[in-house]
Amino acid sequence: MGAEKYSSYDVLNAFFDDGSFSETDAYLKSEGGEAEAVTGFGTVDGVAVYAFAQNVDACGGAMSKAQAKKITKIYSAALKTGAPVVGFYRSVGGRLEQKYELLSAYGDILRKSAKLSGVVPQISIVLGSCLGTSALIAASADYIIMEKDAKLSVDTTGENASADDNLNSGIVSFICEGYKACVDKAKDLLGYFPANNLEPAPAFETVPAYATPDKLPKYFADENSLLCVGGGYGEPVCTAFGRVNGYPVGIIVTKGGTISADSSKKMSKHVRFCDAFSIPVITIVDAEQFDSLHDASKLVSVYAEATTAKISIVSGTAVGAVYIALAGSTSGADLVYALPEAVVSPIAPKAAAFILDDSIADAPVAEQDALATDYVKANLSAVKAAEDGYVDDIVEPDGLRDKLVAALDMLSSKRVSSLPKKHSTL
Repeated sequence: MGAEKYSSYDVLNAFFDDGSFSETDAYLKSEGGEAEAVTGFGTVDGVAVYAFAQNVDACGGAMSKAQAKKITKIYSAALKTGAPVVGFYRSVGGRLEQKYELLSAYGDILRKSAKLSGVVPQISIVLGSCLGTSALIAASADYIIMEKDAKLSVDTTGENASADDNLNSGIVSFICEGYKACVDKAKDLLGYFPANNLEPAPAFETVPAYATPDKLPKYFADENSLLCVGGGYGEPVCTAFGRVNGYPVGIIVTKGGTISADSSKKMSKHVRFCDAFSIPVITIVDAEQFDSLHDASKLVSVYAEATTAKISIVSGTAVGAVYIALAGSTSGADLVYALPEAVVSPIAPKAAAFILDDSIADAPVAEQDALATDYVKANLSAVKAAEDGYVDDIVEPDGLRDKLVAALDMLSSKRVSSLPKKHSTL
């Protein structure tokens, strides 16, 4: 059975609400015929969105000065109106006969995309071949969705270009089978985002939390609202979007042990996006250390600079730098909650017990482990952290949703002024 055949118009009509798509520059010509992309605007679930789709029926969708003119015009319109941009990529490359004009065309698109970053959400959907400089353009979006048989790589030979390769390296957020599934995923993703950095995220009808939770976010997230992004990259840390009482939130879950370099990068990207569009961030903290100083320092900077609402929940063990970065004063968390069994310690808990209580080392070896455990429960517990002012409240899991609903409602009016500067140097 051959590959599914569909046109750029099929893709755009599937993406936009019925009858809402309006094409732009429909008569613009390229060398030898139609321009190699279809561009336009419409609504997606009632929200205005701009989109373009490379047209494989016109010179294989190859990049050209005409295609670039159509795409940059879409970017300019999105900047003026504050609407998201979604690009659908599949082409044979670029029209090499245009030489330096082609290089200028690529540069214009990349510059426009960079200018839009953090102003409106951008999503790339790779449906076929997207290699070389085209891959740079696609990768400049906030999130990338790939069809499972598509190719994405800055290497024009297509090496390490598969969907799985890109998912495992953290470039791609989702892999879907068929263009319709890719379109549906993009529409789901847009449902968590505001149209631009000046508008609030869309609110949905309030629905209850999961009735039988098996993971912590399910204690507080609206039912069927969790959307994990990033796949297996940076595991075991999970980054996701969800809704609490109908309102979108970003969620980060650390799951014990060490936070790796990839995990730190994954978390940084998620926080930066949420902060750019004022989406509250809920961080579930359970880790003992960072694996990479370089990436941990960047993560600390991202949390410290983020001015969106930030709530941290210590669910397990929060040790030293991890607590400081994700829940302590450095993180700038507006509220810090802890589950009853949580532990907050400056170093590994049992090591702290041996250092701070000399009697443990003097006890028989067979008794030392139990004595250290008792010390941790008595002196490094959530209750002790709350007594010392490092945790705002201790919450049972089944009471967490009500706490978060109230907190998010209060923090919805949060306003923070930052010192003027061009950007962080980290």
